[in-house]
Amino acid sequence: MANSRIVITGTGAVCAAGKHPDDIFTAVCEGRSAIGEIGQWDTTGWPTRVAGEVADFNAREMVEDRKLHKLIRRSDLFGLYAAGRAIDGSGLLPHRAALDAGAAATWSDRTGVYVGSGSGNYENQYDFFPLLTVAGGDLPTFGRELGNTVNPMWLLRSLPNNVLGHIGIKYGFKGSNACITNHSCSGTLAVIEAAAALAAGEAERAVAVGHDTPIEPQMLLYYSRLGLVAPATLSPFDAARDGSLFGEGAGALVLETEASAAARGATIVGEVLGSGYAGEALGLLAVREDGDGLARAVREALANAGLAPGDVGMIVAHGNGTRASDASEAAALRSVFGAAAPPVTAFKWAFGHLIAAAGILETTLALVALRRRIVPGIATLTQRDPDFAGLPVSCAPQTPTSDVALILCRGFAGTNAALLVRAA
Repeated sequence: MANSRIVITGTGAVCAAGKHPDDIFTAVCEGRSAIGEIGQWDTTGWPTRVAGEVADFNAREMVEDRKLHKLIRRSDLFGLYAAGRAIDGSGLLPHRAALDAGAAATWSDRTGVYVGSGSGNYENQYDFFPLLTVAGGDLPTFGRELGNTVNPMWLLRSLPNNVLGHIGIKYGFKGSNACITNHSCSGTLAVIEAAAALAAGEAERAVAVGHDTPIEPQMLLYYSRLGLVAPATLSPFDAARDGSLFGEGAGALVLETEASAAARGATIVGEVLGSGYAGEALGLLAVREDGDGLARAVREALANAGLAPGDVGMIVAHGNGTRASDASEAAALRSVFGAAAPPVTAFKWAFGHLIAAAGILETTLALVALRRRIVPGIATLTQRDPDFAGLPVSCAPQTPTSDVALILCRGFAGTNAALLVRAA
């Protein structure tokens, strides 16, 4: 990507803290956490009863077409909403509408869609639970009654690429595309793959989206039993941190080649400078104490962008609040930046861990931070872990040292992604 500018012309986001990157960022700056009591089911007696749910959820607000609601999940609604806001903000559609029929068709053929999806959720199985109870373990009864009790749209609703498909259908985008399901790195990888496709000439513009709704009974139960979920508060880099908390939502970016944006006089809000991705190959849950995989991803991103560590003006840490992840992330930052790391912040404390949507939504916030020249403090940080001495994290706001942000994202199986962006 170093020799081909990939610019950002539209952003969209939705989570518990708001339905626009600016609104979410304001909430973060004001120290307001949107994490509260879970309302989707009765959590009485559960070890954790809080998460970052989108308040007053209204499916029609997310997607106007009520017929489509029968074919998609809650997660898909968020993804389509964020994508729509990014597309609207980019001005893509008015430009295409002004082209003649032939040019418009070519334009659509050169417009791609890349989506990071949280397809591992358990809610897809829940339609079967009542029938399993009625059948009482009798398989012939289960099979005989399956068509009468389970939604016939079950398969269509459970497709991991629903957002990708429906973006293409609604907007007529027919270019290169991919649906990525790689745990927490999914949304960030959607951005990385879209930018790589543009740099390689596979498309001239692309919508990148990440969406997820991990707040569901089985997901919360299993994460809790693994010891990964906090009882009440997500406190990254704090000495008393005791786990992460779920959030739900989506983030989206419209990426274009510089030539595509210039041809239509688009307003550029940022630029994708480079990216890196590395695995640690230890196991599904293992985390290297030295942060080797994350450090290699960061170094790869810097090399890809043609930048030195000192060029980075702020770091958005993964900061999920678990003891092992935070500690190894700090080790990785020390390995790359030494004692000269720029201001470091994290956002999950304010709206929860969006899993597949985490990295891309946090990228939209990083662009706002650079534009406003504010690195928000971590409001839940009360006593920095002594092991993180020298790491510039704070509960108070800081000032970025340049117009470049590094966004970090980590997932199960030792996956690590790093993305570098610049604000316009």
